[in-house]
Amino acid sequence: MLLTNTTAIVYGAAGAIGSAVARAYAREGAEVHLAGRTDATLTQVAEGIRRDGGAAHVARLDVLDEGAVQRHADGVAARRGIDICFNATSNDDVQGTALVDLPFDDFMQPVTKSVTAHFIVATTVARHMAARGSGVILVMAGGREAIPQLGGSHVAWAALAGLCRQLAAELGPDGIRVAWLLSPGSPGSGEYAGPGESDTAGLLLPRRPSYDDVANVAVFAASDWARTLTATELNFTAGAVID
Repeated sequence: MLLTNTTAIVYGAAGAIGSAVARAYAREGAEVHLAGRTDATLTQVAEGIRRDGGAAHVARLDVLDEGAVQRHADGVAARRGIDICFNATSNDDVQGTALVDLPFDDFMQPVTKSVTAHFIVATTVARHMAARGSGVILVMAGGREAIPQLGGSHVAWAALAGLCRQLAAELGPDGIRVAWLLSPGSPGSGEYAGPGESDTAGLLLPRRPSYDDVANVAVFAASDWARTLTATELNFTAGAVID
C-alpha cells in the first residue's frame, strides 16, 4: 500500500470528490480524518471506510472558521502528526450568467471563499508539517480552460494555482510538497463513450475521468512515488486541456 503509516486530513470529505479521495487514502493504508459541514454524510463515508478495514475519524467544521480549523489540526497532529492534506471544499459559485451581466458580489463569491478557505487550511497544516520536516498539500484547482458562464470560478481556480506555487516555494525547504489537480469540470461516469457523444465533447480520449480516477491521482501525488513532485499541476483532463 502506498500510504501505510500516514495520516491524512481530507477537507470537504462529504462531497463526491472528497469522499472518493478519503476512501482511496484509507484503502492505501492512511489513517483518514474527514472534515466538512455535513455530519451525516461524513459519518456515512467513515463507516464505509471502517467496514472495509480502514481507519477514519469525523470532524464537523467550517473551513472559513480559522479557529476551528486550527483546533482540529492541533488535535490530529497531537495523535500522529499530519502527513497529507487534501482540500476538496466547494467554492459556492454562481454559474449560468455571462460576466457582463453578473453582479460583482456574485463574481467574487467563489474567489473570496476559495482563497480564504485554502489559505487557512494550507497555512494551518503547513505549520505542523514543517515541524516534522515533511508533508503534502493537495487541492483541486487549475482555471486554464475556456468555458463560458462559470462566474468567478475560473478566477478562483487560477488564484488557487498561484497560491499553491507560492506555498511550494516557501515550504519546500521544510520538505513540504504542494500541488494541484486539474480535472475537466465535474468528473463523469468513467465509462467509454462513442465518438461525438456529449459526455466526451472537447476531450481527446473517449471517456471523462471518474471520481475514482481523481482519487487515484490524489493517492499517487500524496505518495513517495511522487516525492519530487511539487509546485505543479496534475492534468488528467483526458485532453481537454493541452500542455
